[in-house]
Amino acid sequence: MSTLAYTPVSDIKDVVNQVRQGFNTRASLPLEYRKKQLQAIKRCLLDNAEQWKSGLQQDLGMDLLLQTTEVEFVVNEINFLLDNLSTWAAPEVRSVPLYTQPASGYIIKEPLGVVLVMGAWNYPISLVIKPLLGAIAAGNAAIIKPSEISVNTARNFATLLPKYLDPALFAVVTGAVDQATELLKHKFDHIVYTGNGKVAKIVATAAAQHLTPTTLELGGKSPVIVDDTISLSTAASRIVWGKYANAGQTCVAPDYVFVKREVLPEFLHQLSQHIRKYYGEDPKVSPDYSRIVNLNHVNRILDLLEGQNIYHGGNYNQADRYISPTIIIEPEENSKILTEEIFGPLLPVLPYDHLDDVIRYVSNRPKPLALYIFSNSKSNQKKIIEGTSSGGVSINEVVSHVSCSNLPFGGVGDSGMGSYNGKASFDTFSHHRSVLKRSWLPDPAIRFPPFSQGKVSTVKALASLRIPKMKTLAIPVLIGILLTYRKPITRILGF
Repeated sequence: MSTLAYTPVSDIKDVVNQVRQGFNTRASLPLEYRKKQLQAIKRCLLDNAEQWKSGLQQDLGMDLLLQTTEVEFVVNEINFLLDNLSTWAAPEVRSVPLYTQPASGYIIKEPLGVVLVMGAWNYPISLVIKPLLGAIAAGNAAIIKPSEISVNTARNFATLLPKYLDPALFAVVTGAVDQATELLKHKFDHIVYTGNGKVAKIVATAAAQHLTPTTLELGGKSPVIVDDTISLSTAASRIVWGKYANAGQTCVAPDYVFVKREVLPEFLHQLSQHIRKYYGEDPKVSPDYSRIVNLNHVNRILDLLEGQNIYHGGNYNQADRYISPTIIIEPEENSKILTEEIFGPLLPVLPYDHLDDVIRYVSNRPKPLALYIFSNSKSNQKKIIEGTSSGGVSINEVVSHVSCSNLPFGGVGDSGMGSYNGKASFDTFSHHRSVLKRSWLPDPAIRFPPFSQGKVSTVKALASLRIPKMKTLAIPVLIGILLTYRKPITRILGF
């Protein structure tokens, strides 16, 4: 059985202090430094791709495609950041009110400081590295703690990443509850946690002691709504792919499906057919079907399955951490399988008669991380989106939205707070610092006491005027106003 050497709890204070001291040197501010670190992570992934993939296979039985996407999608994100970082990091000119003129305004993007990234076990590379990339792009230092449950991947982080990243500003801490608890005693400038709501509350409580902002990605029960306007075969194909990839251990996997009652029999048939098509008659021997991460999670999922009406699957082998792709028909509304996040290969399917009832059902429950709509009706799509709330939405697709660098990924309410991906990552880990720069020209008397009614009226008039957004036009416009109204203005201003 694989083992992982944990970071001694007594060492963690020194690790945090070292990274803090590294950040205080301001070495991470130059863009070239940030790009160099991003490129270093890219090399770490590509130079050791087979070792990373082997770890995923050992930890989760991940199929070859998922292994590849865990590495390649992160590399794509790095390339996206490298292509856009100079633009995102540049100061942004902002117009300023007329009464502050002559002046200019702009926003600079500065790093927050030291970021803590606490990753999850189900996609143990991307759920650590993607937030780390955003932290680096924004100029921060960082400490990462990969999940100890995916032990082989955690070991790869501990042994590989320090060979590539600047050790003065970046560190890996391995371990379990004791190490996480010790880390949370220290002040960070941002904390990213991916996992369950119970632990998220512990993280948020610890962060609050230091007024540290957090990004929490927490999952939940992501619903699928299927109407009768679409191809049931295509819908079933995509849902089966998104649900049973990684044996359902995906935070945005479809959790349950509502389908129009009239098409329920055909939809169930299509689901069953596509399971057989992708994983064969016996998914246990399929190289493309994953395993549950550990025995505790196997038993948790089997507890959800107990007593349910099984349409397809329901087979398991605890010793092999195997649970087959399973379809369940119409579970009781208050059953565990409809009230707890499944995070496994069980798919409840429920018929509906009226779309309003489905919208009411979803909106009366905790806000999910994702919501999936299968419909060719634009009015139905609009109605569902406007009647519900979720971290993200996909129409006629599942899961794939999280891989889009231009779309922020994150939850809302019980499914989390904050987001990352692409520019959203850069913004999450940046402080947008406002700067107003005045000239040394004489100040008008209008701004200083004593205040006459004339001064007050003039300030009110100036405050209501709008100036062009283009900085280069601000001064000419001001001069034009002064020339046009020079006599009354100079009299009131006291020049």
